[in-house]
Amino acid sequence: MAVIATPEVPTSLPARLGWVLADSWTLTLRGLSHWVRNPTQILAGLLFPILMVLLFGGIFGSGMQVEGGGNYREFLMPGMFVMSMAFGIGETMAGVTADASKGVTDRFRSMPMSAASVVIGQSVVNMLYSTAVLLILMGCGAVAGWSWQNSFAEALGAFGLLLLLRFALLWVGIYLGLVISGPEAASAVYTLLFPLGIVANTFASPEMMPGWLAAIAEWNPLSSTAHAIRELFGNPGVGGTSWIAEHAMAMAFVWPLLILLVFFPLAVRKYRALSR
Repeated sequence: MAVIATPEVPTSLPARLGWVLADSWTLTLRGLSHWVRNPTQILAGLLFPILMVLLFGGIFGSGMQVEGGGNYREFLMPGMFVMSMAFGIGETMAGVTADASKGVTDRFRSMPMSAASVVIGQSVVNMLYSTAVLLILMGCGAVAGWSWQNSFAEALGAFGLLLLLRFALLWVGIYLGLVISGPEAASAVYTLLFPLGIVANTFASPEMMPGWLAAIAEWNPLSSTAHAIRELFGNPGVGGTSWIAEHAMAMAFVWPLLILLVFFPLAVRKYRALSR
């Protein structure tokens, strides 16, 4: 009877780094192969933000007033970019819980595979998907009448801020996916994401909201990113007298970093704890 030798875990730092990178690349290819095998799921995820642009832009476009003046569609699109990054939490969470419910996560844990490579592979796939979503949304926005008014470098900076937010929220999705017991519970959590995107300056200026709701909207981390990218794109809706509005550009970096500092170690620790 043939005996199959189990590969040994490398001990030196360069070998371990190469091991992690090789496993991460393998899991990234696995995630990308799901796009090829399940294009309907990807297309459905891309269709939702496009429909939201058409819905809000078409229904409210002629009736909404932007603080300080300006075209509502140009105000709306940066908010839609931010909201699409926030909704990525649900997509990441659903993918993690699906792997757990199908036993894929248990199989990974039983293999001589780096625990870090599992979450790294998941994050790379999600970031590639989020980049595609942003590019498609920007194309749809251009068709609807949106454009950036500042330089290409500033527009590229806004794109970077959006991906920074997505990268931070990605780890929230991974952590929740490891904590949530199954796909049904993940669907329930997914419904809470919509209020997170609405109670912000994504669709309307906080100045138009009641005082208590405006305060919540202004301190929503999504609002800082939306405010900052409107400034970088040169779109209307930039302004505000509160401290958080005046420092939106700095907070667009601070909020994602704080989220990352909290949820990255939680996600890694939770995954490692699963094997105990």
